[in-house]
Amino acid sequence: MLFLIPAYLSEETSLTHFAPVIKEYILKTDYFFVENEKTARKVIKFFCPEKKQSDLKLYVLDKYSENSDLKEAQNLMKAGQDFGLLSEAGLPCIADPGNIMVQWSHKNNIKVIPFNGPSSILLALISSGFNGQEFTFNGYLPIDVAARKQKILFLETQVQKTGYTQIFMETPYRNNQLLESLYKFLNPNTLLCVASNINHPSQEKIKTQTIREWQKEKPDFHKIPTVFVIGK
Repeated sequence: MLFLIPAYLSEETSLTHFAPVIKEYILKTDYFFVENEKTARKVIKFFCPEKKQSDLKLYVLDKYSENSDLKEAQNLMKAGQDFGLLSEAGLPCIADPGNIMVQWSHKNNIKVIPFNGPSSILLALISSGFNGQEFTFNGYLPIDVAARKQKILFLETQVQKTGYTQIFMETPYRNNQLLESLYKFLNPNTLLCVASNINHPSQEKIKTQTIREWQKEKPDFHKIPTVFVIGK
């Protein structure tokens, strides 16, 4: 079996936010696909502090991984070994490369078991006040200034024409640069939701207002995990 295990969005999140069944399944296996080994060990310790870290068998599954890199683990699964799949944060396979093992599991008749957990993308969407029936997650916007401008204007046009909410992210240390681009290229009346430190017990900030209002406020989101949402 392949267990799809959620990770916390903030290390300060209480364990009470998660179903007890997650711990039960983590205790059942020492084998995991992980996007980042250091983060994965912290998440496993968060759910199961009593589990011996030295017993863990971790296989890196990141954006560079291909099925050919995972043959050893796949052979173990074919032989009946259960595996967990952990994202760096939130739910596996959403803005996360874990889907290649889920796809492989289906092709090889291995049962996939998902568990409930947080997704910063969906939590930002439902907190924005925007259309939750029709939306698009756009991942990371281009770094190149000209390409970024073109993409930002395209997203704004999509909101105006279709009503589809547009969700995107940035590497935390470039959040402020992205905000400056949004201030510069979006219409002052366009609505923007910024959701940062989601699930942090004291530092979570989620706010929707116009670009004009954001320009007056000019908050600092440097190195803070943040999701951006444009809608109406």
